[in-house]
Amino acid sequence: MCRWAAYTGSEIFLEDVISKPAHSLIVQSQRAVEAKTVTNGDGFGVAWYSHREEPGLYRDVYPAWSDCNLRALANQVQSGLFLAHVRASTGSATSRNNCHPFAAGRWSFMHNGQVGGFENFRRHADMCIPDELYEYRRGATDSEVLFLLALSEGLDEDPKAGLERAVARMEALSRARGTTPHMRLSIAMSDGERLFAARYSSDRIAPTVYYRWSECMNGWAVVSEPLEQSGHAWSELKPGEFLTLTRERSEVEPFCPKLPEKAGR
Repeated sequence: MCRWAAYTGSEIFLEDVISKPAHSLIVQSQRAVEAKTVTNGDGFGVAWYSHREEPGLYRDVYPAWSDCNLRALANQVQSGLFLAHVRASTGSATSRNNCHPFAAGRWSFMHNGQVGGFENFRRHADMCIPDELYEYRRGATDSEVLFLLALSEGLDEDPKAGLERAVARMEALSRARGTTPHMRLSIAMSDGERLFAARYSSDRIAPTVYYRWSECMNGWAVVSEPLEQSGHAWSELKPGEFLTLTRERSEVEPFCPKLPEKAGR
């Protein structure tokens, strides 16, 4: 399982989330405490928004803790909205194209979890991606398919509903052709203006998500596990919830993927 962190608010240096906190994302890449795997060394990535509509993207296959370029980038780049991810592969190869976050147009997306038995129906899942979005299919992960399906299901118009429909389609494929657990996910994504997060599982085990307002950063952080293990109160996003964050507000809504009756057959 992977670890990730995202932020929206006043501009800060990326290192204020990625490397500076006591339990920063780089620390979590070696010593995660709320994940099945302690080590997340199968690559990393950062997507950040600045002066352009589309996000900047930096990804590589090295472990986050050993990449001096990541620390240099985080030390110099400031952003008011960014996503960062350290990867522990659930089966697909360690390659740059399989590293999160993924980006298409103004959207960025990252995922922790799994779609059960994806290797058994990857071709069927790929065939669900519309032709106009297939150019963005660069890797081999279930996460990238989920992102592109969400775009095809109306992510631009209604992010929660678009993601719900995409998750439902992938879960249906897993139920028809894959294995248990059919769906486990924590997701963070952004359109460059808002930051969204979701937590969901088809069984009783949903990957963790926490969020809080930081006075010192003057913004919202949403994470797989807290950046400090004491001294600050974090709110837990419960399984089956969808979070919307802007610089001014937070909103939590039910997240209820509905399985189409004939999906995946």
